[in-house]
Amino acid sequence: MRITPVILAAGQGTRMKSDQPKVLHPVLGQPLVWYAINTMKQVTDEVPVLVIGYGAEAVKQVVGDKAHFVYQEQQLGTGHAVMQTVKMLKGKSDTILVSYADMPLLSAETFKQIIDTQSQRDGPITMLTNIADDPRGFGRVVRETDGSVQAIVEEVDATPEQLKINELNTGVYCIQADWLWSALERIPLSSKGEYFLTDLIGIAVEDGFPVQAVTTTDPVEVIGINTRAHLAEATMQMQQRINHAWMLDGVTIVDPRNTYIEVGVTIGSDTIIWPNTYLRGDTIIGQACTIGPNTFIHDTQVGDHCKVFTSVLEQAVLEGEVEIGPFGRLRPGAHLAQGVQMGNFGEVKNSYLGPGTKMGHFSYLGDATLGPNVNIGAGTITCNYDGKNKYPTEIGEKAFIGSDTMLVAPVKIGEGAHTGAGSVVTKDVPPNMLAVGMPARKIRKLE
Repeated sequence: MRITPVILAAGQGTRMKSDQPKVLHPVLGQPLVWYAINTMKQVTDEVPVLVIGYGAEAVKQVVGDKAHFVYQEQQLGTGHAVMQTVKMLKGKSDTILVSYADMPLLSAETFKQIIDTQSQRDGPITMLTNIADDPRGFGRVVRETDGSVQAIVEEVDATPEQLKINELNTGVYCIQADWLWSALERIPLSSKGEYFLTDLIGIAVEDGFPVQAVTTTDPVEVIGINTRAHLAEATMQMQQRINHAWMLDGVTIVDPRNTYIEVGVTIGSDTIIWPNTYLRGDTIIGQACTIGPNTFIHDTQVGDHCKVFTSVLEQAVLEGEVEIGPFGRLRPGAHLAQGVQMGNFGEVKNSYLGPGTKMGHFSYLGDATLGPNVNIGAGTITCNYDGKNKYPTEIGEKAFIGSDTMLVAPVKIGEGAHTGAGSVVTKDVPPNMLAVGMPARKIRKLE
């Protein structure tokens, strides 16, 4: 059975009060539409069809080849949106699975349950309903005394008695394709000048067909995003899911309510995450690390047994047993090899620190390459920028850079060389040579 997902993503989302299409607003590092597409990949091998409208080009650019696109020029309701897919899908699919791009918490398991119900029972359509005390504007599901679904009544059209119904329509449907194409032609135009998919329920009942319903009592899963408040609510719920999954996978999260982990992050077992830590993008954290508190890590690879305390890391690489902080800063291109130690208020940009190197407090290394076991004294600065161009600094193995040294690039410090405290190094220092002064002068050969 060919099951084709149709994801509705054409609306502007005026209540978001944003120039950006609603479906591109992010939840934990990914736009809303990403969640819809990613969930459908777990349900069917068919490429989903995305109905787009407002901000269509921006949506296409973000989604790329992960979906086929159908354009809804005028947003005339959910029924009208599905009508736009007829030309693409008629005769090419057995079942149509209709969902929305603004419901990121819907699970693959729920969709599979809807599909199984539709495939195992009579009737052209199966719908997802939710039992909840807060209707949140959803239409009410009207049933007969025998329990069969008879209609969906929108909240604005419901009678006082119908408003007391706590079974709500979520707008998710699994529909027999051949029946759907003919039923779409029979959807009436509403008083608002729109066509609504909810009318399919009445059409099926009118034709004498049973309407199946899969009911969930979890109001979280069917949260739809219409406002920034809904976006924050969904983000909080998604974060709870992610943190809970990592804890079950062997990661200690000291305070899950105050730990932010995006969906693309990977964490090794026995790692401890302290509060107010933000792990974002394609970050990879190794095993048995200690991260945080008050730490921000973005698109960074952290090896095993590392300690990162109250620091900011962006697009950097840490090999194993690296220690940073507090108040360390790694900017893009920083690479700290095995066993590097970086003290408080240190900053590294586009530089490689060799194995065992120690970088003192209040230091800055930019565009530098350091060998193994180098000592960087407190207050050391690489003066890599002259106002127009940036230049490299090279420091050899076991070199000792005294406190408050300024290395005016381009400059090379040889293996085993030393600089005195407060030196301004403007010329290369040969291996095993001591240089001191301002500007630094070669004093003597070191034993």
